[in-house]
Amino acid sequence: MLSLPKTATAPFCPSEVAGSIVVPMELPWWKKAARFAGPGLLVSVGYMDPGNWATDIEAGSRFGYRLLFVVLLSSLAAILLQCLAARLGIATRKDLARLSSERYPKAVGRLQWVLAEISIISCDLAEVLGSALAFKLLFNVSLPVGVALTALDTFIVLGLQGQGFRRVEAIILGLVGTIGICFVVQLFLIGPDWAAVAAGFVPSLHALSSREPLYLAIGILGATIMPHNLYLHSSIVQTRAVSGEEGKRDAIRLTRVDTIVSLCLALLINAAILVVAATAFHRTGRTDVADISDAYQLLAPIAGTTVAALAFAIGLFASGQSSTFTGTIAGQVIMDGFLQMKLPCWQRRLITRGLAIIPAFIGVVTMGDRAIGALLVASQVVLSLQLPFAMYPLIRFTDDRQLMGVFANTRLVSYSAWFLFVVISAANLWLVAQVFALA
Repeated sequence: MLSLPKTATAPFCPSEVAGSIVVPMELPWWKKAARFAGPGLLVSVGYMDPGNWATDIEAGSRFGYRLLFVVLLSSLAAILLQCLAARLGIATRKDLARLSSERYPKAVGRLQWVLAEISIISCDLAEVLGSALAFKLLFNVSLPVGVALTALDTFIVLGLQGQGFRRVEAIILGLVGTIGICFVVQLFLIGPDWAAVAAGFVPSLHALSSREPLYLAIGILGATIMPHNLYLHSSIVQTRAVSGEEGKRDAIRLTRVDTIVSLCLALLINAAILVVAATAFHRTGRTDVADISDAYQLLAPIAGTTVAALAFAIGLFASGQSSTFTGTIAGQVIMDGFLQMKLPCWQRRLITRGLAIIPAFIGVVTMGDRAIGALLVASQVVLSLQLPFAMYPLIRFTDDRQLMGVFANTRLVSYSAWFLFVVISAANLWLVAQVFALA
């Protein structure tokens, strides 16, 4: 008989596995780097979810390779913010949610918690839609049935209860690797113009000179940086046991490597999605492809083989399922930090997925296939609204020398982070204003 856990268990409750991965100081550099590898990979999942797929496909279809530089700059911004989150967790041994709860008035902390929960549910909505569409494409089930099937991932969480944190990291590596392989296959089959691809990475104000590409560029930016990832990263880096100033300095350095490598992988996958769309659709005159399901249907005849479309569907499925783990962990981090409350991992997963399934199910029943694109855009707008509320305390805390000591931000890092805060906040507000103006 299945016995459901009644308390929060490893590996989905980071406080239960804090310091569980020992990294001896005498290890060679490359072995220590391998021990620290993992948290960045979990965070990178949020940068290649179905919401990113939607914006990248539309950008590639409508404007070819011209907006690749937006993907690049958005990823560089994400790397800076995630490195700050990791440094905060290592230097203070507390996560962003816990510090916000301790250092802000109770009402402010509760508001931050509500906004963070909304961001997790919004992100999970995108994963539900992506997984449901993947079920439809792979197994020919209806979208409502696909949405219902996404609830089954709670059993995956149950099956991993009590396992080590490295097990989760290994599974995420497998899923991210699957996404990467699928897009390598597609790139090989459709044969992009690599000179034009390279030119697309060069920043160009001319490419954003009209309203349509600017609107889409801000959509890419808004879909790239996930607010709950900042809470998540500041917590899961604490799974590595470090002590003393030199140990923390070493941990920050190695975690930075993990973060940069993982988010560069996410950058390559996002760029690959845009390149596939640009090559398969824009180059052939199909500039109207803005929906994931349309992209799947059109890939086979354009590429000349069904393998490209099959790889697309498998990659989409892997992208959607990866949130099963990161969403559960982020939810536990936020509840534990803001409310000092823990739930059994299966309950946490069921609540989050249940709240995401409701709007997804209503949407696909009332709107049909059109619901996928509309709800994906809506989920990204909601995420955009939450981001400044996570960025502001992160930058303030990492600037605070009393809190961070020798690990506080340098002047250059601080100026860069505040510049990003202003640009991203303004861009997100503009995006939201435009969405409501078009509604």
